[in-house]
Amino acid sequence: MIFDRQQLEAFSAIVETRHFGRAAALLNVTRGAVSLRLKALEEDLGTPLVVRDGNVPTPAGVVLLRHIRVLKILEADTQQQIKPMDGMRPRVTIAVNADSLATWFEAVAWEIAERNVALELIVDDQDYTLPLLAKGEAMGCVSTSSNPPTGFLAEPIGMMEYECVASEAFAAKFFPQGMGLHAVLAAPAVLYNRKDGLHGLFLERFLDLEVKSYAMHYFPSPSALLAAIERGVGYGLVPRVQAKPLIDAGKLIRLAPDHKVEVSLYWHHWETAPSNAQAISELVVRHARQALIQAGDHAMSSSDDSESIDTDHPCER
Repeated sequence: MIFDRQQLEAFSAIVETRHFGRAAALLNVTRGAVSLRLKALEEDLGTPLVVRDGNVPTPAGVVLLRHIRVLKILEADTQQQIKPMDGMRPRVTIAVNADSLATWFEAVAWEIAERNVALELIVDDQDYTLPLLAKGEAMGCVSTSSNPPTGFLAEPIGMMEYECVASEAFAAKFFPQGMGLHAVLAAPAVLYNRKDGLHGLFLERFLDLEVKSYAMHYFPSPSALLAAIERGVGYGLVPRVQAKPLIDAGKLIRLAPDHKVEVSLYWHHWETAPSNAQAISELVVRHARQALIQAGDHAMSSSDDSESIDTDHPCER
């Protein structure tokens, strides 16, 4: 079938705004026109596209939404090749975890934003970014999962390494004899948010048992989390690239130098994509492989006494 452009725009606007009235305002038409266009599109396809309670896409709507996102990027790419136009910037939405954005992804985002697109970054725990991709809300995402949704590819991009650190004063107060179970239960930990399972995984591997009943502070910003640990509010896991300068300066110390945490990351993107979207994926992969630990680097460093944790299940922020 040949899709009607106005119907596609109405459907896309409803999903984007989660509201028929706001979709109408966005398209500068009446609410009734938006409703009729959606109804006609659903009748042509023979299936509901939007769940009216919440205005979220149905499984069929997710497939169509992905088609629309690809189509918009393809059209913009074609237009720029034929006759470049100032101000014509297709929206590119990428889901990324906070720690990646705070370390290596920020530079990637700058370059993407300079590529004549309107960039939107959705920041979440990377074990929660993949559903955004599957629902058609993003063209790419950083995730710990190696299993891509249908229609997508998952490329390994490296490992993020974490260290358990604290201020020297905090360590002297709470861990004078080391990180035993009783000391861990008494010491406040600093986590990103309630989704952050990395600290629990670290303790489980370090103590060889599951630990639940310990005090937790939540600082949902990588910089705020690091500052809280440096201040002595608690101890916690920090990306190595952020912790190393403070460790070298004597502001933080390693609590478990032989128990680093390494989390494998994957870049998920469309299996078939317009050239401009493919260029963005290539940019992400190139930056990541320069900034993150690669399998070869890990093999060369495995002769030391450190015990790394490589995980592919929910654990990280």
